[in-house]
Amino acid sequence: MKVPMIFYCKPSVIEISSKSVTLKIPFIRRNRNHLGSMYLGALCVGADITSALLSLSIIKESGKKILPIFKDFKADYYKRAEGDVHFVCNQGDEIQNMIEEVIQNKVRINKKIDVLAYVPSKLNEEVVAKFSLTLSLKEYWYVLICIKSIILENKCLNYF
Repeated sequence: MKVPMIFYCKPSVIEISSKSVTLKIPFIRRNRNHLGSMYLGALCVGADITSALLSLSIIKESGKKILPIFKDFKADYYKRAEGDVHFVCNQGDEIQNMIEEVIQNKVRINKKIDVLAYVPSKLNEEVVAKFSLTLSLKEYWYVLICIKSIILENKCLNYF
């Protein structure tokens, strides 16, 4: 992983499939805020990597070089997270459809991906937070062609 901060929160994968991912961020001192609940940053890390793991696993299965990036991030908090937080993303089918469209049409595709957060030890199945991230996918070779054409245009402009 190229983002060391993720490891600071000590996430662990509970379940992963082509349709969903469940990830846990433990309720340990380093992940708590001054009020004794899960820190906002730790919750955001959980939402980010849950949706990223699902996307990356499906991209890897496709065998194509597709670049994922998140364009925006929205969070709604409903209850204080005062225990280990489980993050769930169940949009594997939608992500698979996005990848197929990217490969077929050679265009960038954007879609909202939702991640729900639960604290099973305290609140069972009650949602403590909902995160919406816009996933943007584009095939790698297309990005390289665009970059090369921009570089060539700049060289041409500098030449004249």
